[in-house]
Amino acid sequence: MNHSRISKTAARFIIGASLALGAATSVQAAIGDWPQWRGPNRDDISTEKGLLKDWPQSGPPLAWKIKGMGVGYSTVSIADGKIFTMGDHGDSADVLALDMTGKQLWTTRIGKAGGSTAAGTRSTPTIDGDRVYALGQFGDLVCLEAGTGKLVWHKDLRKDLSGDMGGWGYAESPLVDGEKLICTPGGRQGTLAAFDKKTGNLLWRSKDLTDGAQYTSLVPAEINGTHQYVVLTGASVAGISLNGKVLWHAQRKGATAIVPTPIVDGNLVYVSSGYNIGCDLFKITGMGNDFEAEHVYHNKDMIIHHGGLIRVGDYVYGASDEKRGTLTCMEIKTGKVAWKNKSVGKGSVAYADDRLYVRSESTGDLALVEATPDGYKQHGLLKQPDRSKEKAWAHPVIAGGKLYLRDIDVLLCYDIKAQS
Repeated sequence: MNHSRISKTAARFIIGASLALGAATSVQAAIGDWPQWRGPNRDDISTEKGLLKDWPQSGPPLAWKIKGMGVGYSTVSIADGKIFTMGDHGDSADVLALDMTGKQLWTTRIGKAGGSTAAGTRSTPTIDGDRVYALGQFGDLVCLEAGTGKLVWHKDLRKDLSGDMGGWGYAESPLVDGEKLICTPGGRQGTLAAFDKKTGNLLWRSKDLTDGAQYTSLVPAEINGTHQYVVLTGASVAGISLNGKVLWHAQRKGATAIVPTPIVDGNLVYVSSGYNIGCDLFKITGMGNDFEAEHVYHNKDMIIHHGGLIRVGDYVYGASDEKRGTLTCMEIKTGKVAWKNKSVGKGSVAYADDRLYVRSESTGDLALVEATPDGYKQHGLLKQPDRSKEKAWAHPVIAGGKLYLRDIDVLLCYDIKAQS
């Protein structure tokens, strides 16, 4: 195994406190690939067909499992026949590459391990061609060679960019868009930062938006003909232009921690967060340099802490915090609830082939649920083996006919392809 190391100059790791966590991106995905956080379009939607619509009583068959992922809540990215994830090993926060059988190919240290409350990595690597981009919990942003793990460039978001990270550290997954890498260092010099993805040279900061970083990841969007980046912070939701200018801005005060990635549906931006905040819908009008954000509604029927949101057609699905976790189906344009069900409780969701994959953060169990506004219809239940004592915060990934579940040190791979 190749254990690449960052040079002493590049690896001046910071000390501080340290949560992982619908528009086209420039990260091109082959069929069966899942090259970044929440998949090719950052919406947790898999376009795969021919998957099992119903599971046997014992759940889908286990293809393989592997230990050694380390401490962390990172999920996996998959591209070009390799699996990438992150985890702490000893005093080192690492990026790992595996082959499609789970065999480790290389491990590269990117920064210091640990965290202020829960130890471990929070981010998910982003794969773009022959490069891997990853962010450590203390702000170490790196570009690595996908084939070898060799360091290409390194930035320290706190030291180099005066970043303002949250109390649990950095958790977002970097966004590649064209020739740029976009991320959220936060702080007075600009909430967002853009780098040349090949060299790591800083291109711009969003000087008109200076909120601190939260734990949510950016979404690229095409709104009213203008390509932009949608960012959610503890104080606002905003659209940022390709050169760092604020196109539109709406105040939205969160509490404690803002984690879920925003949902963009045409000119609608839907956001939710936990700690009794709830959800909001904004309608973005105008175009060019004359945008406005209209607040459509707010309610507490969708209070998402960690688990993320899925938009399927006219409806949004999420495992809301209320009453210790309730899977909720909501009409996105009106905020009207179609149904609620306890399911497996509070957790994360993903989607493929007309089914929701709903994972409990407390038990790790995963329910297969029909994605329909006509009511809760469960089609299978997987009782996760090798369960750790930590929260199962890593989102499920569906790629190449397989279901991947990360639970701290363990990675489980299930075969969910239907028999032809």
